[in-house]
Amino acid sequence: MRKLSLTSILSQLLLLIFVIIWIIPTFGLFISSLRDKDLLSISGWWTSLTTTEINEIHRMLGMEYQIQENNYYIIKGSIFEGNTGKKITSFGITSKKINEFSLGEIATFKDNSEVTIDENGNYVWKSKTEFTKKKGKRLFTTSLSPPSFTFDNYKEVLFKEGIGRAFINTLAVALPSTLIPLIICSFFAYALTWMKFFGRDTLLALIIASLVVPLQMSLIPILTIYNDFGALFGVAAKSYPGVWMAHTGFGLASTTFLLRNFLKSLPNEMMEAAKVDGASHYDIFLKIILPLSIPAFASIFILQFLWCWNDLLVGLVFLDQVPSEIILTAKLKELLGSRGENWEILTTGAFVSMTVPLFIFFALQRYFIRGLVSGSVKG
Repeated sequence: MRKLSLTSILSQLLLLIFVIIWIIPTFGLFISSLRDKDLLSISGWWTSLTTTEINEIHRMLGMEYQIQENNYYIIKGSIFEGNTGKKITSFGITSKKINEFSLGEIATFKDNSEVTIDENGNYVWKSKTEFTKKKGKRLFTTSLSPPSFTFDNYKEVLFKEGIGRAFINTLAVALPSTLIPLIICSFFAYALTWMKFFGRDTLLALIIASLVVPLQMSLIPILTIYNDFGALFGVAAKSYPGVWMAHTGFGLASTTFLLRNFLKSLPNEMMEAAKVDGASHYDIFLKIILPLSIPAFASIFILQFLWCWNDLLVGLVFLDQVPSEIILTAKLKELLGSRGENWEILTTGAFVSMTVPLFIFFALQRYFIRGLVSGSVKG
């Protein structure tokens, strides 16, 4: 049995550390998206699997709920709405002493009214004189909250906050913006690799040189060109076709370069044998290149899709920020400004935006590394 070298052990440990660093925040985001907003605001996600002690402020019912029994005016109610699973351990009637009374003890207010409360949050507030205020007095409670999870955050985010519509819009942007450059570049990369024509090397040099051009420098010039063409043909520049073409243009160079490196690693003898048998370039591409290039296509699909899915800048420039066109990243940015204090909304929206990239990566991950490294060596 072969012994592992120190270098191999260290590399595996380093890989394990990177995996843990990536998984922990993702798991925390998922758990936070399932937690109640009150618990999320007072405790971290790492406490969600254990019973948590929380301090809360509740207000009792007002005068309209009082009844008269045995010469006492009584108001009965519960500080919890529904079955929350919380168990009260102590309570207080002032903010300075929130744990002053134990369960079963009688707390007396300044107006000589008395209140008792049980562990389930049911209280009895009684007074010898009639209650005259519309609002009841405040109770400060310390309770134990068991682990609890809910899908209410997802219902609110998807159907009330517009994340569901933005999710569909992002799919409508990302899928065509991934498939169009992949189809174009597959033919282009084949031509640069297996076809001889004048200026091929110069064209390849231009493609490599264009990789260093920052995307941000070309956004406004391209949008200006789109506006000019839109005015000429009566088509709006800020539309789905506009953002598809923008993503396609920005992804052509890198996609062509990666595909060309992979196709270059394929055996030349196979192509020559096919030509001897009378196969055209079109036949070679469909019957030989495509079946052998599935790992490369899968890895490039993942890279291009993730870029389009997570993009914010191109979506802001080439799409209007209306419900029918706004994408997920732009919607999350909008929620960050308007609902920045609602962590349950932000964490749920963020996890929704991660679901499709995670699904695609895990579905195609067996091709991913193979496709990336296939062009690094030949033979």
